[in-house]
Amino acid sequence: MSDLLDNQFLSVPGVFNPFSALLAKRKGFKAVYLSGGGLTASMGLPDLGIITLTELASMVRSIHEITDIPIIVDADTGFGETLSVYRTVKLLEEAGASAIQIEDQVSPKRCGHLNGKEVVPADNMVEKIRAAEAARKNTLIIARTDARAVNGMDDAISRARTYIKEGADIVFPEALMDRDEFKYFADNTDFPLLANMTEFGKTPFIKAEEFRKMGYRIVIFPVTLFRIAAKAMDQALDVLMKDGTQGGMIDKIMSRKEQYEVINYDFYQNFDKIISEKK
Repeated sequence: MSDLLDNQFLSVPGVFNPFSALLAKRKGFKAVYLSGGGLTASMGLPDLGIITLTELASMVRSIHEITDIPIIVDADTGFGETLSVYRTVKLLEEAGASAIQIEDQVSPKRCGHLNGKEVVPADNMVEKIRAAEAARKNTLIIARTDARAVNGMDDAISRARTYIKEGADIVFPEALMDRDEFKYFADNTDFPLLANMTEFGKTPFIKAEEFRKMGYRIVIFPVTLFRIAAKAMDQALDVLMKDGTQGGMIDKIMSRKEQYEVINYDFYQNFDKIISEKK
């Protein structure tokens, strides 16, 4: 199995491409989260389950190609029912996923922190988990439940227990409302939990250390990197439009040297030279 749970606690940034994953590893993070929301937004699309399995697997493969950092992959509702979930898990694991998250929303899904979402019957999600468990070799299965906002906390906890019993390794209770709810969920379960610390959602800002003390094993920051990059690009475009030069914001731009260090430019250049000298 993946060694993700060998760590006592993981604080995991959301990434949306290989460069952001390289940055996260460079800063010392031990895993990254390929966010469905971040990835679809980077493609100019809404997070409504409309990207394809092929597109998602391609990005997992691209990230895995250039870094060995473990990747937690948001697979939404699994791209279909039982047989589709089976194929989803096989393809994503082959692409390099260390953990695969599947949620119990009705398809097409919605962002977990928006109103109007629906959940499938627990039995339907159980079938998906069984299919995922049968398909995986080493990857972990994360079962996300959105039931708190739809049916209440008791149903969310009941589902979590069932999902673990049927083969999930970690439960992700989505869109809890406050610290008390996160603590209550942890106090009433005895298996690994993942917390979502997104911004602009239903959850107030809670620090990673607080989640650790409550008993959570992983906390993700799914779209933070994309949103801050998007804001910086938006502001830069305003400056270029107004001033016609980037000179006034050069202190906010990653230098060529820093960029090359992130992408390991010297390795590739030196490798080519070494190979040439062997002729």
